[in-house]
Amino acid sequence: MQNMTKGNPLKLILWFSLPLLLGNLLQQTYSLADTAIVGRFLSADALAAVGATASVQFLVLGFCNGSCTGICIPIARDFGAGDLHSVRRSIYNGIWLMSAVALVMTGVCTLLTDRILDILNTPANIYADTRVYIFIIFLGIPFMLLYNFSAGILRSIGDSKTPFLFLAISALLNIGLDIFCIIVLKSGVAGAAIATVISQGISGVLSAAFIAARYEILHFTPDEKHVDPALIRSLALVGFPMGLQFSITAIGSMVMQSANNALGSIYVSAMTASARIKQFAMCPFDAIGTAVSTFASQNDGAGKARRTSEGLSIGLALGIGYGLFIGMVLIFFGRTLALLFVSSGETEILDAAGELLAWAGICFTVLAVLNISRPTLQSMGFTSRAMTAGFLEMAARSLICLFLVPRYGFSAICVADEAAWIAAAVFVFLSVHMEIGRAVEKSDDKVRPFFDRMGLTIPRQRTGMKVLAHLR
Repeated sequence: MQNMTKGNPLKLILWFSLPLLLGNLLQQTYSLADTAIVGRFLSADALAAVGATASVQFLVLGFCNGSCTGICIPIARDFGAGDLHSVRRSIYNGIWLMSAVALVMTGVCTLLTDRILDILNTPANIYADTRVYIFIIFLGIPFMLLYNFSAGILRSIGDSKTPFLFLAISALLNIGLDIFCIIVLKSGVAGAAIATVISQGISGVLSAAFIAARYEILHFTPDEKHVDPALIRSLALVGFPMGLQFSITAIGSMVMQSANNALGSIYVSAMTASARIKQFAMCPFDAIGTAVSTFASQNDGAGKARRTSEGLSIGLALGIGYGLFIGMVLIFFGRTLALLFVSSGETEILDAAGELLAWAGICFTVLAVLNISRPTLQSMGFTSRAMTAGFLEMAARSLICLFLVPRYGFSAICVADEAAWIAAAVFVFLSVHMEIGRAVEKSDDKVRPFFDRMGLTIPRQRTGMKVLAHLR
């Protein structure tokens, strides 16, 4: 565990970011493995099938992941304030909430699989493979939720190393299962999906078991092991807006996916390959953003607004510096990187992927600002602002795809993401700096509890003890 309310902010953020970065890279590694093995050992159509539903996966899985992250924000704040009783109550009721989400999301998504594929204008030549792949991914939603909620709890109390270790095991297992299922068993795209679900399930079970075995301070007392509808409602009002932010953003991505799918399987394959590369390149942004948001949650809970501001400034400097570097790589070497997934003879696919990646590289510093400012804003309790940013992203992507793609074709697809990043980044950057400025002005006052700030009243049985000094 790591108390981030004391010590050098730069050192804390860097050391907390490192396991997150390695974990994100590993997570993307097995996505890359899926794509590379499918593209190289099956066919370009199979590659298109794996990527044809990327936007809807982002919508559904993004909602689940965002909800887990949001629910863990008050956990991190209470940990920073030294209130372990409230930490345990939130975890216990969060388990019930996430169980309900898993049941509902899995049922709805599997039942609506065909309708989703129709909405996305899935090309006929890849429809069957796409359906098999996404249906299996949907069945794995409970496993994905288990890992993300467990990892969120660990990160809330300052442990970013353990989720990385279990993710490393999962990534290696996924690659091995990919090879076994696709190459040995010849199970096609279904094998890639099965490998992903099994590996996620194992990482989730290991993370949950580690929490139960390692952290006695998180073991529930008898009076904490009861369902509190008021607390569940409040956790939902924190977590669901954060999940909806991802889903709202994904609606714009679905519009973009649908418009791109309508252009044909060549451009579907190009988007699939470029998306995997972009996701890999974004890993440091996600790691820094999570580290800064955890730092902000704990310090905001401890009433240290100036320290929160310092953490955000450090995170932005790190993110923008990396964005400048990786942007140049994507601009000049994007087409070459696409060879990881597509054979050299597929020149049309490679050219299209290179064009997508070049435009992304131009705007990667903007993405750094967005992906670091937004989670910090959320960690301070302003989830509605983050959701507004999601609306802006959705609007920008949708408008370009609805009005410009019919006229300019794939060229308009290439700038849709970048327009969305700019629209959202300006809003969240101004919002987070305004709210941190206000918090600094009031830093000498008693800081309001997290749920009070959101306008919610929750019975809190404070222990009245300063427990952080006893944590190791």
